[in-house]
Order: sequence, then C-alpha cells, then structure tokens
Amino acid sequence: MKRIILTILISIGSLQTFAQVATSNTGFYADRLNRIDKVFQAAVDSNWIVGAVCLVMKDGKPAYYKAFGMDDAERRKPMQKDAIFRIASQTKAITSTAVMLLWEEGKFLLDDPISKYIPSFAAPKVIQTFNDTDSSYTAVPAKREVTIRDLLTHTSGLGYAQIGSAKMRAIYAKAGIEAGFLDHKGLLANSIDKLGKLPLEFNPGERFNYSLSIDVLGRLVEVASGMPLDQFLSKRIFEPLQMKDTYFHLPQSKQTRLANVYTEDRSSRKPVKWKRNTFPGSTIDYPINHNGYFAGGAGLVSTASDYANFLQLFLNKGTFNGKQLLARHTVELMTENQIGNLSLGDDKFGLGFQITTEKGSAKLGLSPGSISWSGFFGTFYWADPREHLSGLLFMQQSPLTHTELDHKFKVLVYQALK
Repeated sequence: MKRIILTILISIGSLQTFAQVATSNTGFYADRLNRIDKVFQAAVDSNWIVGAVCLVMKDGKPAYYKAFGMDDAERRKPMQKDAIFRIASQTKAITSTAVMLLWEEGKFLLDDPISKYIPSFAAPKVIQTFNDTDSSYTAVPAKREVTIRDLLTHTSGLGYAQIGSAKMRAIYAKAGIEAGFLDHKGLLANSIDKLGKLPLEFNPGERFNYSLSIDVLGRLVEVASGMPLDQFLSKRIFEPLQMKDTYFHLPQSKQTRLANVYTEDRSSRKPVKWKRNTFPGSTIDYPINHNGYFAGGAGLVSTASDYANFLQLFLNKGTFNGKQLLARHTVELMTENQIGNLSLGDDKFGLGFQITTEKGSAKLGLSPGSISWSGFFGTFYWADPREHLSGLLFMQQSPLTHTELDHKFKVLVYQALK
C-alpha cells in the first residue's frame, strides 16, 4: 500500500514538474520576460485600460501567460486568463483558412470570379459619382469581375459598412448592410446577396482596402461546403485545433466568462463601460443574442489560448498534434505577399494575414514573414515562424487610445529572447 501511495506521489510530482516546464521561460531570459508585468500593471494603474490577457507561445508551449487588472472594474471582478473575448476581425484569418481548406479539395480556384458561386456579384459596377445629400450615385461597369483572391487580399473594391469611407457607409446603410455586430435576426446569405448588387468603390485589384470581403468569403464557404459557416468552422477548424471556447454564439454555460467591454470617455480618454449607443447600429451582445448571423469577418468570440492553437497551425506548417490539416504549400501561399506592389504601409498582405517585410521588421523586431492582425475591441496577435513564437494581447476596449501597448508588448517579447 505504501509503495502504491509513493508511486502516486512520484507521478503527481512528475506532472507538476512537467506543468512548470510547459509554462516556463524556455527560450527566454525570465527576468527580461517579466518586464511585461510592469508595463501592463502600469497601464492598469494609470487607467489606460481596465484589464488584459497576455500570452506568449514558444516552440508550441506557453512561455508567458498572465492576466492583468479587471474584467469588470465596477464589480471588482478580476480578469481571468480563460476570459472569452470578442475577437472581431481576428475572425477573418479563420474564415480565410476555411476558404483554403476548400480550395485544397478542388472546390474552386483562387482566380475564379466570385459570381460563379454567388451570382449577385456578376457584372459588377464601380461608383463614378456620389451625391452626399441623398446617397445616390452613378456607376460604370468594372474593368473585370471580383475574384476569390481579390476577396482574400482585400483588393476586391468592396467597402466596409459602418467603418469604411463616408460614401460606402452611406450606400451600405441605405441598403441595410451591416458590419456584423447585429442586434437583430439576420442571415448571411441574404446580406451577401444584397451586397453583390451594390457598386464597388474601385476596380478589383487596384488597391488594398479593408472591407467586407471576408464576410463574402464566409458565404462562399457555405455555398461550397453545403454547411452553415458556424458548423463548418466547428468541424474543420475548432475541433481539430482543440479550440473549445471559440463560437459565433456562446453557450449559456460559458457566458459568465465573456469579458466586459469598455470604451473611452470622450474628454478624459479613460475607460468607461460600453453603453448601448456607443457604436450606433451595433451591439456588444451579438455573441449571446442568437441573431443567427455568422459574420465571417467579425463574428467570433475566443480565448487567448484557443487563438494560440490556431496560430500554431501556421507555425507548424499546417500540422497540429501530428495531423496535417493544411498542406505545407498552402501555408506558404497564405503567408507570402499576395498584393504585389500595392501599399499596406511598410508591410504586405497574404491570404488572410498582414505579412511583415524586411522594412516592417525594422520597426519592432518581428522577423520578416511574421503574420499578424487585430480586432475592433482591442485584441492583437502575431506569429513569427523564424523564432517559432506567437504573441497574443487580448483586451476589450474600443476605441483604444494607447495602442502603443501592442507595440510595447512585441518589443518586450523580443528583447527577452535568448
């Protein structure tokens, strides 16, 4: 009996040691990595932000994983590492990956016109003149049709509802097109069919313009797979990547973990609780109001650890837990420059991700070829294949004056590398 107890104690001790190794500073100088603590605690103490979760992965294991501040400042509820966040535009990379899974199956080619699968996009037109007083416009035929590749790279000519240019916001509002944070029932199919009949802001391929392109691709996934977008993502991405807390509609049993959203007081720029009219036409309750709308460009909620699993797929060149979910070549295709000489600041864009260039690398130290993006409510991520690391900074605050926290987080990670 004593021998059995001793064996159990040794086993428990071994598991504890393994857990410590799995969350230790492997590949980093511990004292330098812990500089992250001071910066984010200072941000909380200075009332720049209410709370945050920081996660750094190295060689597939967590090297740094901490929560700071509060989830709910008024109720003194601390932020937890497993808090569930509205990741908004971080949804786009996931939907883009779904597209590439179907591309690998031969469902379509990237240079196919989208009208082949969503007919309302046939014979597109481009705005020629626009009347500010009544949102009327004239349009001329586009030089060519919008392709799937155009949509993946935000070079389609589409605009963005509620956050795009003034004329596109007006045209979309008049047609009932929304950005995805719906406070009412809606169907992706209906919205995308309406969008396809509206004019483009510019000719396809002419420039990079952040847009509703990925929402269109969400509908493409439904058409090509024969499944609703939420079911396809769950079966083909979330389940194999063990993303157990990622949803369009959050189950009631997990809703207490949904992080509170803050905005900024207009005069003091200090965080205050989000109110119903903070962003007209949208709601922060979209993950729990059962609106039925699967916005492929903005609708998901997730945790830092779930999204780290998603990024690990790309760091592992398409494998996760020994299974090849994406081809190595597909990962290479998604993470290389796909917009040629078009401008995205110092960086470029692939198929779903911003791509760090040599020039972009000089800013913060991310290796060339790193992938990154962010979300409307203050979530940020990047993954660096050269260093085999990823970093995730999750907050719930919009607007966020102190976006330098994202940059500082990156600097703090790279200065700690051995």
